[in-house]
Amino acid sequence: MIRRLFATDHPVTSGQDISSMAFWRRSFVERDQTFAWLREHCPVSWQQPLEDADVPPDVHGEAGFWAVTRAEDISYISQNNRLFSTSQGSIMVRPRHPDTIMTPNFLEMDPPQHTRYRQIMSAAFTPKAVARLNAQIETRAHDIVNDVVGAGDIDFVSSVSAKLPMLTIADMVGVPESLVTTFAQAGDNFVGGHDESMLPPGMTQVDFMVRQLTVLRDIGVDLVHYRREHPSDDIATALGSARMDGKPLSDDEIASTMLLLSVAGNDTTKQTTSWTVLNLDRNPDERTWLLEDFTGRIAGSIEEFVRHATPVMCFGRVALEDVELRGVRIQAGDKVGIFYCSGNRDEHVFEDPHRFSLGRPRTPHVGFGGGGIHYCLGNGIARAQLRALFAEILTQLPRLEVGEPEMLNSEFINGIRRLPVRTN
Repeated sequence: MIRRLFATDHPVTSGQDISSMAFWRRSFVERDQTFAWLREHCPVSWQQPLEDADVPPDVHGEAGFWAVTRAEDISYISQNNRLFSTSQGSIMVRPRHPDTIMTPNFLEMDPPQHTRYRQIMSAAFTPKAVARLNAQIETRAHDIVNDVVGAGDIDFVSSVSAKLPMLTIADMVGVPESLVTTFAQAGDNFVGGHDESMLPPGMTQVDFMVRQLTVLRDIGVDLVHYRREHPSDDIATALGSARMDGKPLSDDEIASTMLLLSVAGNDTTKQTTSWTVLNLDRNPDERTWLLEDFTGRIAGSIEEFVRHATPVMCFGRVALEDVELRGVRIQAGDKVGIFYCSGNRDEHVFEDPHRFSLGRPRTPHVGFGGGGIHYCLGNGIARAQLRALFAEILTQLPRLEVGEPEMLNSEFINGIRRLPVRTN
């Protein structure tokens, strides 16, 4: 488990604040001025716990974390699960309120438990399984974009970006069409729950997030129980038939897995889509370059879509033993934050890293994680969705007028909450 430390046990090694709510309300580019300084001068730095009015230090009991900011080090930590664990504490950098902590999902497990869970899920994400889904993904993408042609002023996030990932993960899990919107909205709300502007009047952050967990639990548990009696070719059936140590998954284990699927299956593609529509509008030469040979250039372009958007900005690990990184001694039990948002702007890896450049040389990014056992299981699905969506967006909406985005306040998701556009 995470060591409970006094702040004086570690020096604040950089003098650069990345823990305040004010810092995470800045723009991505503004925040990266701080991360750039850290990458150059203090790539592994001790930081205070992330500020949270609803989860004060006397509730979470954490003293802070090591912030890891270079791509090479993010990959090293990601690929060394024997040194850096996801099961010894929350995988979130932000301290969690005890009332919102669920039974761990496989993202919060180490081998061998993680291996068994990943095997249960992996059949739905193989290249062959993705290929089977392609036709359905392409049909849904066509219909989603076609529905907004000539619609005038719309919010692109809710009308386009959010729809395909929501429908795809619901198709894969087996969520009934009547519950798809409820399922996806609860996952969205859980991720965005730290943004106070999302909270209903009079509701605390903790109560709001518990409400979302309850929705996901009810849908997931009911569905898996139904599939145990009425099996089909979907993830709910796989969960219903799974055995861990000879026992079926408990309702808590089902609920935790549904939370992971609803969040991970939705936000990566949704946010990358929204950011890329904005980036293509602001960089018309890149749009022209892609259209000159869409079939030949889209695969590489998708990697730049994801790198530049970096929809998931950070994750947490816990050191299992004392280890030295960049000359800094990380002690067993220390929390470590790996900041993908910094790694994907690392000047040591990417030339002119803030530039949106579809033709840049293909250098591995950390938009799907830094490799290792927790590398994004759904990366093939995300790539298929992005290919299908932009094939339709670029042809059906050639004169899209894009306004200014309304941002989500979050250290976890690089999110556009609303993107006003005008379709013709």
